[in-house]
Amino acid sequence: MQPTDRHGHVPPLGVHLAGDGVDVAVAAPYADAVELCLHEPGPRGAEQRRIRLDGPTYGIWHGHVPDVEAGQHYGFRTYGRWAPQEGHRHNPAKLLVDPYARAIVGRFDHDSAAYGQEMTGDAHDQGVQGDPYGPADERDSAPHVPRSVVVAPQHPEIVRPHVPWSSTVVYEAHVRGLTQNHPGIPEHLRGTYAGLAHPVMIDYLRSLGVTTVELLPVHAFVDEPHLLAKDLTNYWGYATLGYFAPHAPYATRAAQEAGAGAVVDEIRGMVHLLHEAGIEVILDVVYNHTGEAGDGGPHLSFRGLDDSLYYRRGPDGVYDDVTGTGNTVDTRRSRVVQLVLDSLRYWASEIGVDGFRFDLAVSTARQTDGFDPRHPLLVAMQTDPVISGLKLIAEPWDVGLGGWNTGGFPPPFAEWNDRYRDAVRQFWLADAAALSHGRQGDGVRELATRLAGSQDLFGGGEPPLVRGPVASINLVTAHDGFTLADLVAYDHKHNEANGEDGRDGSDDNRSWNHGIEGRRKELEDGDDLGGEIAPLRRRSVRNLLATLILSAGTPMITAGDERGRTQRGNNNAYCQDNEISWMDWSTSDPVDDLRATVQHLLTLRSSHRALRADAFFLGRPRHRLRTSVDDLSWHRADGAAMQPDDWDDPGTRVVQMLRTGPQDEAHDVLVVLNGSLDAARVTLTDVELPDGVDGPRPAAWELAWDSAWERPDDAPVGPDANTAAPGDESVLEPLSLQVWISV
Repeated sequence: MQPTDRHGHVPPLGVHLAGDGVDVAVAAPYADAVELCLHEPGPRGAEQRRIRLDGPTYGIWHGHVPDVEAGQHYGFRTYGRWAPQEGHRHNPAKLLVDPYARAIVGRFDHDSAAYGQEMTGDAHDQGVQGDPYGPADERDSAPHVPRSVVVAPQHPEIVRPHVPWSSTVVYEAHVRGLTQNHPGIPEHLRGTYAGLAHPVMIDYLRSLGVTTVELLPVHAFVDEPHLLAKDLTNYWGYATLGYFAPHAPYATRAAQEAGAGAVVDEIRGMVHLLHEAGIEVILDVVYNHTGEAGDGGPHLSFRGLDDSLYYRRGPDGVYDDVTGTGNTVDTRRSRVVQLVLDSLRYWASEIGVDGFRFDLAVSTARQTDGFDPRHPLLVAMQTDPVISGLKLIAEPWDVGLGGWNTGGFPPPFAEWNDRYRDAVRQFWLADAAALSHGRQGDGVRELATRLAGSQDLFGGGEPPLVRGPVASINLVTAHDGFTLADLVAYDHKHNEANGEDGRDGSDDNRSWNHGIEGRRKELEDGDDLGGEIAPLRRRSVRNLLATLILSAGTPMITAGDERGRTQRGNNNAYCQDNEISWMDWSTSDPVDDLRATVQHLLTLRSSHRALRADAFFLGRPRHRLRTSVDDLSWHRADGAAMQPDDWDDPGTRVVQMLRTGPQDEAHDVLVVLNGSLDAARVTLTDVELPDGVDGPRPAAWELAWDSAWERPDDAPVGPDANTAAPGDESVLEPLSLQVWISV
């Protein structure tokens, strides 16, 4: 290795090809020495040589190592104090993954030798046990842990679709689960990056009408030890090992056998092909914690390099766990902020992704006293010339004190809106269940606020209203919780397959089984057990999806909801890498009907700008709209404007929402909701103009969709069957929704 000055040039963090070898740099501020260990190829390749690095230069150990090429397997070993209570866990017997590794091969086998302290047992059997603050373990961990791999850099030309936020429709999916059962995709491509980019899959996404695929974690991750004893694995992937490396098992076997560079090329190619089809790619990223678990967890990377740098600790020295996973990444540290930013730029600039959804984002923006919207990491992302131009989505909560912060993130962040999720479920399901038992519902006030873009949550900031309704990622379901089909079929979670005696998963589901618990073949076949149940459930699904797609904000559809996918009542399928979680691609009339309905609703949304608001409604005339017409108005069943008493009355279950189109597109949209258990006669409202003002107003309303229809082409036929004049009556079936377009 060529020596460097103690305060001279320090290469970029990681191991990068340079000249006749590689430049090496790794942060380990409290280490006394750091070695780069080169290994033969293969998950358990033998060690070839060790190179002592220079440093530390401002906490960085570094050097240039000749005769190293792309494909080289490597790791680090650190020497220094062993004082776990103080955050010092240097143990040279443990081979460590490079936090900046562009590729990672091999699996952590959960042997106790991979723990820094003396432990006994095997996670596959009764679990690993021992004192997390015990003496250092002297066994070599190399046979049991993954290896980092040197990857040649790429500088691809990236042509992004740049879908405007107002036109964005997010489709949350799992790389493996989306295609694992798809009969139209070649078997060797199923469950892989290449499978997701197969023409069959791309055609499906485009035909559905989604614009943006949001992928559950694809960073390299590990399985949680407690799952292995139950013969389960980490399916969702929220246990990151490397923030730069793609999860290799999601690549095709051919790519894995060709080497780590081929795995990187496959995910890069996936993004490129989706871009060519006009589809954006967003990654769900987990910068709030790692897969090293609590302070008694395995010794794989960050913990062995500098436990005190990477993980939050309380005043007593114990891990400050606000993520519920055992550890919290400490983004108060400059090097950790740098790690996150470097990772984001890499995935955007070299892989080509279009944005990120930040898991438990409050954790990444916590100072000592709690969440800070001016946290240095957030400010850095706001101002970074690469990152600030991407789609950034926060999951605005964690499990710590003061962890709920929906609406609290600064622009340009959008946020998952849990208040939206709860309001829509409450109105269509929980309230309906209460009404069916003679109890009272909650009325329409909360739902109307969510339909209109949740200005109460996202209208603040500097200056006010700047984020607009698009900052609200509207969702009714997500990977975490019931699927849409299960929301209408189960009153209670059924997580028996997880092996946790029902302790896991949320109990606040606001679901409604419509009278019979569970999904049964006889229900779907319509026999005497519940011949009326299945049609009612299907209508409820259509109500939920229509509300989601027609609301102001950015809709997010969970993959499979458009096909009636069930998880058999499991609302926490994080460990179910099987048919419980995988997409069901079988067809039937109900499946085809529902998919056609989603396609129709998304076409309505894309065809009418009144349904794609990019600014908050004012409830009065505003710039860019017809100057004499209110941009949004609310009306009762009789067509009159809603009054304060109507909003306060929990018995109000019918409401009309009128949204005005822009000046150059004179199509207004009237959405009529009947949340009662009885049919409702509704007087279709008119566009109200101020006294003495003339202006364009609907000559007629055309019925574009009714949730009572099993499929869009169930609309009545005839020259005037679907048209009505303002002031005419329309009859809505119980628990149904209609969409009218002005003509």
